[in-house]
Amino acid sequence: MRGLGTLATAIFLSLLAPTTPARAQTPPIESIQIGLSTDNVSITAGFSGADLTIFGSLENPDPLVARQGRYDVIVVLEGPPKPVVVRRKDRVLGVWINLESETFENVPVSYSVATTRPLQDITEPNSYRQLSLGASNLYMQPADAGDSPATIEEFTAALRERKSATGLYSENVGGVQFLSQNLFRATVRLAPNVPVGTHKARAFLFKSGLFIKESSAQLEIRKSGFEQSIFRVAHDYAFLYGVFAISLAMITGWLGRLLFRKD
Repeated sequence: MRGLGTLATAIFLSLLAPTTPARAQTPPIESIQIGLSTDNVSITAGFSGADLTIFGSLENPDPLVARQGRYDVIVVLEGPPKPVVVRRKDRVLGVWINLESETFENVPVSYSVATTRPLQDITEPNSYRQLSLGASNLYMQPADAGDSPATIEEFTAALRERKSATGLYSENVGGVQFLSQNLFRATVRLAPNVPVGTHKARAFLFKSGLFIKESSAQLEIRKSGFEQSIFRVAHDYAFLYGVFAISLAMITGWLGRLLFRKD
């Protein structure tokens, strides 16, 4: 009897099992990783600019989405943030003088962007504003929030225009290329006047226009050779460096007067 009961229980459970709904398997979420071949870049006085290559990979990519080309990557190399003063000159009585100015806090000194496609083809403008992604969408924080919005907007536009004109803010459309379904290479531009300091590389992954994930890495740019020695002395011994510079200028002027004086 006990054997018959056990058999009946087993049959009942076997009949019940197919009616139990299976747990839905959640597909893995894609993510992105980037890597730098070096975390230090040394530049000299003759540095005329260069291209920096950043490699990256997608984790758990959807093969169908990858084949259809619906993954987009935007890579940014952002320079160290510093306060910036923007001045507006006006002509008064025939002389150009600074009449108004606006100070912005934590402005990236440089900002280089590389993309798989033009920015307008990747996602909506509102997404860029939310992510503060792209030179035209960077949030420039004014030191005095009480200034009129029109004035802040005017000086913000002037700041972006000046940065672009000097090559410190740049965009490389097509600078990100997929080498396979999950590997990509990005090329960002280092301007000739790229600032020294800690730079931050950031990679943004988009899927069919939707932001998915971000990854970042740090890069140190510094001077090398004699220029690095002068730079270090000027920062570590500012007062003595100032005295030396003034003394050198006075001696140079005195020697020039002796050499080129007219009898």
